[in-house]
Amino acid sequence: MKRSPLRLLRRPVAAAATAAALLGLLTAIPETQQLPSVTPVAASENSATVFYWTKTKNWSAYKLHWAPDGGSWTTVPGTAMTAACTDWVKLTVPLGSATGLAATFNNGQGVWDNNSGNNYALGTGNITVKDGVVAHSDPCADSGTTPSPSPTGTNSAEVYYSTGTVGWTTTNLHYQPVGGAWTAVPGVGMEAACTGWVKRTVDLGTATGLNATFNNGNGVWDNNNGSNYALASGRSTVKDHKVTSGAADPCAAAVPDTTAPSAPTKAAAAADGVSVVLTWEPSTDNVGVTKYQVTRTGGTKGTLVADTGSTVFSDTGLEERTAYSYTVKAVDAAGNVSAASSAATATTGDKPPVAASGQPLGTDPRKDPIYFVLTARFNDGDSTNNRGGSQDVKSGNAANNDPMFRGDFKGLVKKLDYIKGLGFSAIWITPVVLNRSDYDYHGYHGYDFYKVDPRLESAGASYQDLINAAHAKGMKIYQDVVYNHSSRWGAKGLFTPTVYGVRDSQWSWYYDEKNEGFEYDGLTVETKSGKSYYNGDLWSTAEPAGNTCLNWGKPTGSTSAEGYKIYNCQWPNATSGMFPKVYYHNCWIGNWEGEDSRSCWLHEDLADFNTESAPVQNYLIGAYDKYIDMGVDGFRIDTAVHIPRTTWNRRFLPAIQERVTSKFGAEAAKNFFVFGEVGAFVNDKWNRGSVNHSAQFFTWKERKEYSADDAAASLEMYNYEEQLGTGQQPVSDNAFLKGNSYHTPDHSQFSGMNVIDMRMHMNFGDANNAYSNGKDSDDSYNDATYNVVYVDSHDYGPNKSSERYAGGTDAWAENMALMWTFRGIPTLYYGSEVEFQAGKKIDCGPTCPLATTGRAYFGDRIAGDVTASDFSKVSSASGAVADTLAQPLVKHVQRLNQIRRAVPALQMGQYSTEGISGSMAYKRRYTDAASGVDSFALVTVTGGASYTGIPNGTYKDAVTGDVRTVSDGTLTVAAPGKGDMRVYVLDLGGKNAAPGQVGTAGPYLK
Repeated sequence: MKRSPLRLLRRPVAAAATAAALLGLLTAIPETQQLPSVTPVAASENSATVFYWTKTKNWSAYKLHWAPDGGSWTTVPGTAMTAACTDWVKLTVPLGSATGLAATFNNGQGVWDNNSGNNYALGTGNITVKDGVVAHSDPCADSGTTPSPSPTGTNSAEVYYSTGTVGWTTTNLHYQPVGGAWTAVPGVGMEAACTGWVKRTVDLGTATGLNATFNNGNGVWDNNNGSNYALASGRSTVKDHKVTSGAADPCAAAVPDTTAPSAPTKAAAAADGVSVVLTWEPSTDNVGVTKYQVTRTGGTKGTLVADTGSTVFSDTGLEERTAYSYTVKAVDAAGNVSAASSAATATTGDKPPVAASGQPLGTDPRKDPIYFVLTARFNDGDSTNNRGGSQDVKSGNAANNDPMFRGDFKGLVKKLDYIKGLGFSAIWITPVVLNRSDYDYHGYHGYDFYKVDPRLESAGASYQDLINAAHAKGMKIYQDVVYNHSSRWGAKGLFTPTVYGVRDSQWSWYYDEKNEGFEYDGLTVETKSGKSYYNGDLWSTAEPAGNTCLNWGKPTGSTSAEGYKIYNCQWPNATSGMFPKVYYHNCWIGNWEGEDSRSCWLHEDLADFNTESAPVQNYLIGAYDKYIDMGVDGFRIDTAVHIPRTTWNRRFLPAIQERVTSKFGAEAAKNFFVFGEVGAFVNDKWNRGSVNHSAQFFTWKERKEYSADDAAASLEMYNYEEQLGTGQQPVSDNAFLKGNSYHTPDHSQFSGMNVIDMRMHMNFGDANNAYSNGKDSDDSYNDATYNVVYVDSHDYGPNKSSERYAGGTDAWAENMALMWTFRGIPTLYYGSEVEFQAGKKIDCGPTCPLATTGRAYFGDRIAGDVTASDFSKVSSASGAVADTLAQPLVKHVQRLNQIRRAVPALQMGQYSTEGISGSMAYKRRYTDAASGVDSFALVTVTGGASYTGIPNGTYKDAVTGDVRTVSDGTLTVAAPGKGDMRVYVLDLGGKNAAPGQVGTAGPYLK
């Protein structure tokens, strides 16, 4: 295929790729077959008249360079366009049997408009391209809209549509009077009504209502998730999928609101360095509070008045050791202002390095030990967003007054000082997107990937507030993300299935009553059945037009556990045919180590995305761009092994890097931490000999070119790498010292994905076993110093145990000593600092109460007040949290974090065991010429060790303060004992002086 040699922007995308993109758009057209049938046009008659807007270009000539779908490009620079009418040129092109074309425009002298490198995907008929926006109309005709059907009666409908969340510049109404015919696609144009609204009045004849969908004239549709909108005659409004019949004119002047909100209460301010986090309880108002006005006094800069949309305000960049006072007022949409809250005061401390709100901290992730929380189970800051779901009683949670969704962002904000007091500077949180399943508190059943789950947010604490509050304390937020699958109910905005449902005496408990205009958000209780998991927008007893699910509504012959008759198409299913292949895979996994683990469903609640499809890729990339823009510091990638490495390397990983770079710069992109869960639950270096299913495999770029089609490429890569086998995989010395010297690592073949160290995790039943297994694999990672290392998690304990680790306090202390000093990033699952739920089953779904599992609620253990003056330093604590902070492992982890923070070699250093005796003994070094840092340390965990061939000089133990002088290259250390260690740091003077004893001795590290 001929390609245009463009170099000013990007060359046109291949026509095949354009066709694939068009296919993705076309599949979004209304699925329920209320669309009119269209008689195919003979292949020889297809054509497109392309109109191009000239007013903002002012070129001397206009050329159209194009290729019909499946055909060849015209010769550069293309065909001249001719004047059409004021500010427009046009060209009619024959398409033959093609149903569209790829197009770019230029001035014939090397200046191009190729849609920012994506080319324009155009269809047939009259098409306009105006400043990057494509629409279907003739701009030179008297009217740009399709006339409405001739009326046969007197009824009419005045339809208002909200454009605030779709962002369209052109909106069409495609409709069908009840009992009548549909308008021709794309429908009739709607006109601007007022800011955020368009409208159209249509004649209905004798009909009393209409079915309606909306679109932007360029293939993007709002068809109410495949159900279409049912509108009555008279005035209706459609906003965010909610229909209001007999609505007030949204553009009419409202009755003046003169009632002020109530004054905010419980204002509290807490200082951290030169930042203050201010919180308060939300105000009430007869209409609704739109913002809060924060007034700050104190310091030398005068009074500050700032607006915020929530009840958490992060005030950064203040003066050191200065008292500040804050009051808060509530403001409603009419501008009514409440009385001020009572004053809250705080005094700042010394200035630490922090990032501005909404920006990642952007520092080397190896400096930051990670605390992992299941947000919904950590701490409850707002009980109004708690939800038990359909399994609340069955699970036993209701009897414990312990709803599955209990913890939230507000609760996490309130306990940031607890986590900082432990010494952690990064928090890994479970997925934040809106979930949808019967038991979805964990976050891995994503439904609307563009929406934060309201069960985690509050009127006073949004996700953005959490990010900003953490950053104000110098702490990072790593967001758990899922690319592999959605909930079984599909993904809103991409595809949601219609399922069979009958509200008979058996199933009325499960199927909600239909409630037009009600939309699932996880939080709102559906009024008719009183449930908060509403599924009535997804089920239908009557077979929907265009149904593809096999044997719709017929009994399967099976029954549920309760003895209820089960029907076909009653639940989403991989092989039922209800999921289009362009969006989802249509098979069940058979072999966890086979290729089908990438292309089939893992579980009935995990609908497997077709991640090799462009519409799916665009949906996910767009969703996660939103959270990058909010300033998160990294992504933990769930089920990374279940997506081919080619797709990660071609699509998702570059998209992350490009977005962070464009938003925050190259340095931030370099330190945006991406770490994947590659579930290799074995004790060997390569997962059952399969390179494609081993964690280290995903840290590398591809080594050869594959087919342009992503699905074909994934199979080619799988076969190629499996045939090469484990012996011909790339190796790296990025984690290893050369003698005693640090060397610049080579990351040129790094994929962009780091990984969780599954091999160490699986072997952490014994620290020495974990250490031996870990270092055995380190030459096969691109850089093992970035490995995320933990003992247990929300999924498994060591050796694929289904219980939280229960090896005892001494063993925990030994494991921690290893994790905090060996290569990689130490990570602790919430509560492990007090052996929370040790030996308890980690997860049993809704078959037992959460309170009896490893996912139990932790908030009771940290109730009370806590203030951290610095990492690992608590200045005050009261209540239950004070008792928790006094526990031996808490003291241990606090000091480990202090020591690691004081010795750069323990954070980012390479390591070696050359010339060293001892079971868990190693030397580490980190050198950075730019900053002048040079750090060299000798470590032994538990046992004695002897080090030979090391640099001469003075060494100081960071644990005891012991000083040794080495003159013959040899240092011998006696066994410190289980749960203890020794860290001898070479004193290089100046900024590289050894710190000596760091912190004070406790039950361990003495």
